[in-house]
Amino acid sequence: MKKIIVAGAGGFIAGHLVKELLKKGNIVRAVDIKPLNEWYQVFPEAENLVLDLRLRENCYKAVNGYNEVFNLAADMGGMGFIENNKAACMISVLINTHLLIASKDCGINRLFYASSACVYNGEKQTDPNNPGLKESDAYPALAEDGYGWEKLFSERMCRHFMEDFGLTSRIARFHNVYGPFGTYDGGREKAPAAICRKVIEASVTGKKEIVIWGDGHQTRSFMYIDDCIKGIQDIMYSNIEEPINLGSSEMVSINQLVDIVEEIAGYKLERKYDLDAPKGVRGRNSENSLIRHYLGWEPSIPLKTGMKKTYDWIKEQMLQDSESKKEISRFNK
Repeated sequence: MKKIIVAGAGGFIAGHLVKELLKKGNIVRAVDIKPLNEWYQVFPEAENLVLDLRLRENCYKAVNGYNEVFNLAADMGGMGFIENNKAACMISVLINTHLLIASKDCGINRLFYASSACVYNGEKQTDPNNPGLKESDAYPALAEDGYGWEKLFSERMCRHFMEDFGLTSRIARFHNVYGPFGTYDGGREKAPAAICRKVIEASVTGKKEIVIWGDGHQTRSFMYIDDCIKGIQDIMYSNIEEPINLGSSEMVSINQLVDIVEEIAGYKLERKYDLDAPKGVRGRNSENSLIRHYLGWEPSIPLKTGMKKTYDWIKEQMLQDSESKKEISRFNK
């Protein structure tokens, strides 16, 4: 049993992580800036704190008396958010900086930092047939403007706190995580959830078309949340000192992702392409040789399997929301 802080616990990935750590019998302090009623998952057996971790004094409050930190806190979202909110994404550097300082001063034994594939050099992601991004491809540095640069800088901060102060740090570069209990509307959602929502809306309303950002040929890999949670813990308690990929190597185009969701829904749509919408790099995929070498493992849940679970959860949420709106409308008449 350990005493563990999870920063960003009101978010998608960290909410699932809190659940798993509690299931294993750990004492968990869950921290997020959002009001508790906006957290995706809340567990009463955790100590749930609402704190703005951009402020140094709040980082001391968060870590005091605990042993380990999982830092997944950041102001972020899908491509539509990070391309239009670069300053907000950069300000997240305060979270990791102040958590590192507080962790050093308060005797934290081990810290996990959630980085991103957005740290990779953009010139290595211009071809949809991306062979996979190796960890060394982050340098020479040409990260995603805003969000990617913040992540790359924070990786270096973790490295130097380990070198200079002996604070054990582990870093995973996430490649597009998806699954239930995440954002599927409002502007911060990522492609798997956004496409599920659009197909569900069309199938319910009888619409015959779907709008796709870009030309649909851009490629990505998508990791189901269960694989991500296992990978986070395996990396945290490993001897891996350098940043390492945590992502599926099952690369698909956005068009292929739409195919999968249409098959799940049993509903075909005409595709309209918005070439002016945010679309990110042309090709990105996780090259997993290093995680296989160190851990003998890599994410393995097939995309179709994970997308079915995600689609079913989003559809349930949307139908519940629709029923709630009907009830409110009837009440107000």
